[in-house]
Amino acid sequence: MGDTKGNKQKIARYAFFAGIGIVGVAALVLLGSSWKEDKRIKKQQQELQTKKEEALTSRVPELPTQGAGKDTEDTAKEEITEVTPDAEVTAIPTPVPEPEMLSEYAVLYEENPDIIGWLSIEGTNIDYPVMQTPEDENYYLNRDFYEKENRNGCLIMDTDSTVGVGCREQEYIGGTKPSTNLIIHGHTMKSGLMFGKLSLYEEEAYGKEHPIICFDSLYEKREYELISVFRSQVYKKSDEVFKYYQFFQADTEDEFQTWYRNIKGRALYDTGVTAQFGDEFLTLTCCAYHVEDGRFVVVGKRVK
Repeated sequence: MGDTKGNKQKIARYAFFAGIGIVGVAALVLLGSSWKEDKRIKKQQQELQTKKEEALTSRVPELPTQGAGKDTEDTAKEEITEVTPDAEVTAIPTPVPEPEMLSEYAVLYEENPDIIGWLSIEGTNIDYPVMQTPEDENYYLNRDFYEKENRNGCLIMDTDSTVGVGCREQEYIGGTKPSTNLIIHGHTMKSGLMFGKLSLYEEEAYGKEHPIICFDSLYEKREYELISVFRSQVYKKSDEVFKYYQFFQADTEDEFQTWYRNIKGRALYDTGVTAQFGDEFLTLTCCAYHVEDGRFVVVGKRVK
């Protein structure tokens, strides 16, 4: 009996340490896999940034063809016809030019048409493409720019956000005006990738050092100034509370004021930036752990 008991203790002890070994190996495998995925994302981002820069530097302005001036002048003379006072003149409508993609994003769009823009904040590691897939909002939750499996995923534009086509300077003629508020989702990665360091905005000093958030659509460069930083959470559908993640378009002054009062009232500090009905906004959001289904939120007002 004594030997049997001893053997059982040895077996139990062996099983215990064997279990630790299995867990340890699994943890190491997971850690190694995570490290490789992080490394791939970092390398991928550098490659995408390089492609952007190369597209900019390789852009060549269009030059008139040789002899174009003379040909144009002669053609203009040939097209002049005599118009009698009684002749009916039909006005020819001026064609509306189609919005043209920025060259640095056109090259990335050719590689993956799911790209909707690019987010960057100077002085931070946030410098990523933003994807949007209306048919499946979570498609890039665990995929990289090239649609390969990666736990870091991509930054995702909410499917209810209309990024817009064209430029504000041209009043989006021939394109689409952006919605009042654009919402970008990203993972809170422990490595600091994606929105892993977004929570640094909890500190007022950090917010003052990094007040400008750049989000380019495929057609224009945009800048947003920090207006509010707050904590929130994802609520139940039945909860009658302020849900920042449901605000995309303010068609009335009341709709805007309700949202504006809430983001200002929940702010962790005063940024000194104010807004009014008609302004455009950008909201960055990621997971937080102060409550169940917590979220950390950074909001900017468009200034350019």
